[in-house]
Formats: sequence, structure tokens, C-alpha cells
Amino acid sequence: MQNSFDFALALPEILLLILAAGVLIFDSFNKTEARHSTFALSQLSIVVVGLAVLWQWSQGLTGVSFSGLYVVDSLSHFLKLLSCVAVAVTLLYGRQYAEQREMVERGGELYSLTLMALLGQLLMISAGSLLMVFLGVELMSFALYALVAIRRENAQATEAAMKYFILGALSSGVLLYGMSMIYGATGHLDLKAIAAVINAGEAERLALIFGVVFVVAGLAFKLTAAPFHMWTPDVYQGAPTTVTLVIAAAPKLAALTVTLRLLVEALHGIALDWQPMLMFMAVLSLVVGNLTALVQTNFKRMLAYSTISHMGFVFLGLLSGVTAESAQADSLTGFIRQLIGQDVMMANYAYGSALFYGVVYVLTTLATFGLILVLSRKGFECENIADLKGLNRRHPMLALLLLLTMFSLAGIPPMAGFYAKLAVLQAVVGAGHVSLAVLAVLMSLVGAFYYIRVVKAAYFDEPETDVLDQPIQIGFAAKAVFAVNGLLIIILGILPGGLMDLSMRVIQESLRF
Repeated sequence: MQNSFDFALALPEILLLILAAGVLIFDSFNKTEARHSTFALSQLSIVVVGLAVLWQWSQGLTGVSFSGLYVVDSLSHFLKLLSCVAVAVTLLYGRQYAEQREMVERGGELYSLTLMALLGQLLMISAGSLLMVFLGVELMSFALYALVAIRRENAQATEAAMKYFILGALSSGVLLYGMSMIYGATGHLDLKAIAAVINAGEAERLALIFGVVFVVAGLAFKLTAAPFHMWTPDVYQGAPTTVTLVIAAAPKLAALTVTLRLLVEALHGIALDWQPMLMFMAVLSLVVGNLTALVQTNFKRMLAYSTISHMGFVFLGLLSGVTAESAQADSLTGFIRQLIGQDVMMANYAYGSALFYGVVYVLTTLATFGLILVLSRKGFECENIADLKGLNRRHPMLALLLLLTMFSLAGIPPMAGFYAKLAVLQAVVGAGHVSLAVLAVLMSLVGAFYYIRVVKAAYFDEPETDVLDQPIQIGFAAKAVFAVNGLLIIILGILPGGLMDLSMRVIQESLRF
């Protein structure tokens, strides 16, 4: 049902905008150094927005608003809810770290900027037009640029912010240029209208292909895929760890949603043209990410290259939704496959596996960087793998959680990461890309080495300093969330069917291809 100004559909974003402004105004009158009340109000704001999304989903509230700019469907409900949870957990894990480093002493910009970044992510998730995609990306990006530079006296953070801003501005220009070419080739900004023009064969093909190349490059930057990954290790290492987690978790969900809407819904008619681009970036991400992570001694930098390799798996899932036979409906094989619905089932599984992988990756990333945050203390940054030595003797629960996260990232059963990799590999093999599946397995074996090296340091290596005497302080709320986080990694590995079915269902209900 089309409604040009249905504000009820945009209730979560409207609430978040009002609450984020309220947090900023409230903090200007808050003179306490710890900013406990600002933190509590920020968490309350996220809970209110999450409940609004949950209410919309339970009521089956879907539709299009603001003349096609804004879309609400099952996919948006699902990923908005996950984004709210990810940001709330991020702030909870990072609160102590931020207070110890006086990141909130002069003001609560950390919280208000994080809420504005979340607003940009929600707009990206519900984007129904190229214009809304760009507005959401820029709103999120500018908030993240400021967050990286929030410790103005820290030279490393300032350098990371400059690199992030310059390369981010370049990627935004590339993305915008690609969008302008797609608009010129189709005459539309609306994603559904673009799809209709392409399927009707009325688009200017040369301009369209050039536009897709630039759009895919811009999206790859946001997803930290090679060869557009240059900013990732420097920003992950240079930013305060709280901000690193803000960048590493929820924005990946928003970027993945935008990629699904653009490539699967709007540009599915020319899938055989963008599929080789994803194939190239998937292979490069797997190779560069894993091989470079092998030689890293800085834990945050190793996780940055690990992120690049995991985005390779996400791209493998995305490119497996279309085969040459299914794209050629005029051939006998393509006609038969469409007739029996085989292509739709295969595509749903492939895109669902990519979505499932993204969710599991974010879940594991929250726990991993959360560990770094609680292991750091005032005057000490837990950044190097050597800093994890003897962790099992200091805090067995955190050592166990580290083991779970590393095994999940490595794809070792029965962790959630194992099924996530298996689902993507099944989709890749089903699409006929057996060689890609073999390469992915080989690169996963390489990745297992540096993940297990971290576990070895925590369980078997003796600490180089007297860190055994240093207490690890964790609040009750953070400890409870850590426990839930670790349990989910195990449960989703043993019983992945529910989340996988949900991922496939929201794809089927929301995307038309």
C-alpha cells in the first residue's frame, strides 16, 4: 500500500532523531565526569526504538512511504532490531573503557554521535531509493568520522580519523557517481522502478554497467572488502576500542542490507554483469585478509584483516544467487528451472546464507571486541596478542569466551561460525562454483591458524609481565551480556535452523527478483 506521507512507518527513525537530540541537550546540562545518566538515557533511547520496531513487526506493519524513498518490510524490521541490539551491547561493553580514558569527561558526544550513526543505519536499512541510500550512508559516515577522532589529544586516533575521512569521502564520491549513472541509464531513483526498466530492456546498457561498477566499489568500501579495504586495519587499530566496535558491528548489517536491496532487488536483471565483480572481490578478500592476518601481532589489526576475509564469505553468498542458466530465461534449461521454482529456492538460500553469515559475524565481533575492552584498563591498552597470555589463569570465564569467539570465527564446530561457513559453501557449490568453494575452504584453514594462535596465548603461554596480579573489573550487566553472547554462539551453532529459516523468510518476503 503506497502512502506518500505515512509517518507511522517511520516511527523508529522519528523517535530516534528526537531522543538523540534529547540526549545531546540533556548532556549539555550534565556536569558529572562519568556521564552515567547520559549513558542510561542513551540505552533507554535504544530500547524505545527497538520496542517500536518490534511493535511494527508484530503488527505486520509494512509499506512504502515518502514517495518511495522509504520502505518498511520484514527485512527492515529484522535488521533494525538487530542493529539496535548491537549498538546497545556496544555501548554497554565500551562504557568502562570510555570513562577510564576520559572520552566522556568533557561531554557525552560519544553517546549522541553513536545514536546518530544508528539513525543513519536505520535509514540505510529502509532505503527504497538511491537518494535515501546516499543520505543514510552519509549520516552514518559523518558520525563515525567524528567518533574516531573523539580523543583529540591522541595522535594515533587523529591520524586514523583523517585516513577514514579522506578514503570515506572518496568512496562516497564513487558511490554517488555510480548512482548518477544508473539514474541516467534508467531515468529513475526508485529501486523498484529501476528494476522494472532493466527487466523491460529499456535501460541504456553501457551507462548502466559503468554505474554498477562504481556502486559496487562504493558498497565494498563500507563492507571492508578487498581491494577497498585499505582504511580498515589503520582505523581499527588507531580508533579507541569502543569506537572500533561501533564501526565493526552494526554498520556491517546496514551495509549488507543496502547491498541486498541494490544488487538483488534493483539490479538483479543484470546479475551476470555484477556477479564477476563480487567473485573477484570475494577471492581477493579471502586471500588478502587471511594471508595478511597471519603475520599480525596486534590483535585489533589481526581482527581487521579477519573482517576482510569474512566479507569474502558474504560476497560468496551474494554471488551464488544467480547462475548463467537461471539468468537466461529464453533457454530451455532456464525456462524449466523457472517453471519448477528451482531458481527462486536457490536464490533465497544463497541470499539467506549471506544474511545469516553477516548476523553471526556481528554477534561474534561484539564478544571479541568486548573482551578487548574489559581487558584494557587505565594506562594499558589490550591490543597485542601477547597481552592475552595467561588469561585463563586470570579469568577463566573470559578465556572461555575468547575460545568460543575464535573457534566461531575459524569455523570450528559446533560454533555458529561453522554453520555460517557451511551454509555459504553449500550455496556456492549449488551455484556451480566448486573452485570458489575449494579456495574458501583452503583460506579458512589458513585462518584457523591465527585464530588458534590467540587461544594458545590465552591458555598455554606464560604472561611476560606481572599481569596476573592485575584484577579484571567487569560489571554485573556486562558479565551477564557476555554470558548470553557466548551461549548464542554455541546455540546458533548447534540449532541454527531457526535463524537460518528467519533469514530466508525475510529475504523471500521483502525482495522481489
